[in-house]
Amino acid sequence: MAPTKWIGYRNVHAPGRIYQTAQGSSSRYTLEENFIKAYLPIAIKRHFAIAAAPYYRSEHFEVKSLGVLAGEQLSTWNLRSVGVDLKVLICLDSAGWMINTANVSKSANVSGTSLGDVPLTYTLSSIYMKRRSPNTEMGIGVMVNRSNNFLVLPVVVYNHNFANKTGVEITLPQKIAWRYNPTTNDIFYLKAEANTRSYFLPQLTSDNHDVFRRIDVDLGVAYNRSLTSFMGAELFAGYRRNLSTRLPGTVVAVQSSGCFVTFDLYLKIPAGLRKKAY
Repeated sequence: MAPTKWIGYRNVHAPGRIYQTAQGSSSRYTLEENFIKAYLPIAIKRHFAIAAAPYYRSEHFEVKSLGVLAGEQLSTWNLRSVGVDLKVLICLDSAGWMINTANVSKSANVSGTSLGDVPLTYTLSSIYMKRRSPNTEMGIGVMVNRSNNFLVLPVVVYNHNFANKTGVEITLPQKIAWRYNPTTNDIFYLKAEANTRSYFLPQLTSDNHDVFRRIDVDLGVAYNRSLTSFMGAELFAGYRRNLSTRLPGTVVAVQSSGCFVTFDLYLKIPAGLRKKAY
């Protein structure tokens, strides 16, 4: 029921974060993120499709109240991430299909260094999907991630339309959402969405790469609007709950949870490609 995004831009603001050093110096920050991603079709056949999506992300800590050491360290970070998502869709029969994905990326603080100096990280996943009825589809699979550690997780998908205007969209461990479509151009969501960010900090250590890593869950309300037949926008706001934060040296997170606002602007996949894909 949701629009298929072709090219998208995202801006995120998360104010009120506080970090502190062992000496007691603390600073209040607003985290700002900018993200752009575009899907490029490689092959679209009757039972087979491949698409690649290069992307670019930048993050910045904007100091709101100056400290002594913590403010000097985090505010000078220039966090960047570049990578590509590869998606392969294989239709097995009229009601079953496989979704295989691969992501490779490089993420780091590029102040004084380059992304070429940091290790390559990757995520692989494979999910088997089955349409149980016209209003229900389910899936199960596995995801493997290799960044600063190695992680294997199960993946469970459940999508169901209760009626013409309501439904649930669940992809564990990433997202749980309740959806309401009052019109064909408007969608409201009540959702919880997890996001993980991991950046190497190569200039802070002489022999090993240090890492800035955080795991958050965004809880809130989103509104998606189709502005035209080829363009749409989404606003998502609420409370970002931090589950884990890893910071270098003596810096510790005093307040890592708080409100957030996300704005998405996107172009939809052209109608000709959608018809060919389906």
